[in-house]
Amino acid sequence: MIYFLRGKVSEITNDSVVLDVRDVGYQFLVSHIDEYHLGEDVLVYTYNVVREDENYLVGFKSTEERDVFMSLIKVKGLGPKTVINALSATTPQDVINAISSNNVAFLKKLPGLGAKAAGQIILDLKGELTGSKGNPKQYEEVYDALKSLGFKGAAIDRVLATINEPNASTEDILRIALSKLKK
Repeated sequence: MIYFLRGKVSEITNDSVVLDVRDVGYQFLVSHIDEYHLGEDVLVYTYNVVREDENYLVGFKSTEERDVFMSLIKVKGLGPKTVINALSATTPQDVINAISSNNVAFLKKLPGLGAKAAGQIILDLKGELTGSKGNPKQYEEVYDALKSLGFKGAAIDRVLATINEPNASTEDILRIALSKLKK
């Protein structure tokens, strides 16, 4: 297993980077293509996907992102390409915060993830990534309550993504969200 590679970025495509490591080019799928620049010397942490019909590398700028990726691909129904696509729209810390605070609304807005996958992520990873358990329906209930009060979905999603209260009740989360939405 290759843990990391250090080299120079020699090519950038829509979803991958080619790293020149001593005249050998390694192509990686990456989540945040905008973090890489041609000619830049970088250290890339890796994960090698080996399946019956495919073999490719996934690259990460940090071990934190790699760890979140490794946890997410263990969730039933999520493959490496779906996970890397979802991570392209967020940060590892935001994913951890969403899981720790049962924020299904935030997770289901990530590319490639729906309500079922978001709920499964929280059920499977809540204890692993955050060390606690909780009710994954809390944020859906808060979302529905705020929607019924006339708030727009995008505004609700933005506010719910900022709330990280793992031990809060649904009412507490609603109260916090309302105070943030009224500002």
